Amino acid sequence: MMRLFVALPLPAALRQRLNLVQFLLPMPRRVDPEAMHLTLSFIGEVPGTLAEDVHAALSAVGHPPLSLRLAGLGLFGGAAPRNAHALVAPDPALVRLQRKVDTAVRQAGAAPEPRRFVPHVTLGRFPPLAGEAALRLERAVAEGAGLGPEPFAVQAFALYRSTLGRAGAHYEALAEYPLA
Repeated sequence: MMRLFVALPLPAALRQRLNLVQFLLPMPRRVDPEAMHLTLSFIGEVPGTLAEDVHAALSAVGHPPLSLRLAGLGLFGGAAPRNAHALVAPDPALVRLQRKVDTAVRQAGAAPEPRRFVPHVTLGRFPPLAGEAALRLERAVAEGAGLGPEPFAVQAFALYRSTLGRAGAHYEALAEYPLA
């Protein structure tokens, strides 16, 4: 069995910028900048033969390159945040690509996670925060809401394998699919 997801890899310069932003946020656990990505579809555990079918289906996805930009910071978890992230500005082309990827994954026989697509780059994951810790993080996120560096180019998407371990998840790109 393999734990898979499809995502946009991020340019090194953007990951470095986000790494600086991470240190401005009072959160207990940060994502390694090398692991930062924008998830298009989380597939979950699948047998190796289905992974090959997913790869074949993703190889057929056609889409032009994208130009995206970040648009502030956010939290998932409501009153007890458990995830801090950089939001990606709404972009109809990104939504079209995400739908094409999800359709390809389904046509291959996999069942991607049915969550609503909220384009973001996770900066930190942690146990739900409450009280003063949650308030400090919420204030820092609000102060960073103006985050919006220059647009960044997206030239490909990738199929990743996620291996869970004591130190968190390790991601390995299994295949990359150019946008053209």
